[in-house]
Amino acid sequence: MKKVIYPLFFTFALSGCASITGDSLQPVAVTAETLQGVSIPQVNCNLKNEKGEWSVVTPNSVSVHKASGDLLVKCKKDGLPDGELRAISRAGAGMYGNILIGGGVGALIDHNKGTAYNYPNNLPVVMGKTVIVDRRDTK
Repeated sequence: MKKVIYPLFFTFALSGCASITGDSLQPVAVTAETLQGVSIPQVNCNLKNEKGEWSVVTPNSVSVHKASGDLLVKCKKDGLPDGELRAISRAGAGMYGNILIGGGVGALIDHNKGTAYNYPNNLPVVMGKTVIVDRRDTK
């Protein structure tokens, strides 16, 4: 009986756990504003992490591949100083559940796929400044 149960458990751990924490893509909303908080349209922004690079013109959303590393955003518009933002990558609650359910195998898979992590949903770039945005600070 043990010979049947162990392979079934191992198969479940490898195939099921990676889907617990969700999708590997996350939509993020990118906006740009002045130091005084005035919204600036049509700013060209480049988003980058270890999984890829994306471009967006503000205000708009773009789906990025989640990763364990931070998401770096650099925005440019003629006549304005550049704006930069660092979106901190945080492990989601599913990562910890995955460790309990999958015995670490699912967590390893989700770590490699990026599905275990999340970025803040809103990325407000301030032109002329470097901003750090962290999910922990949002309620």
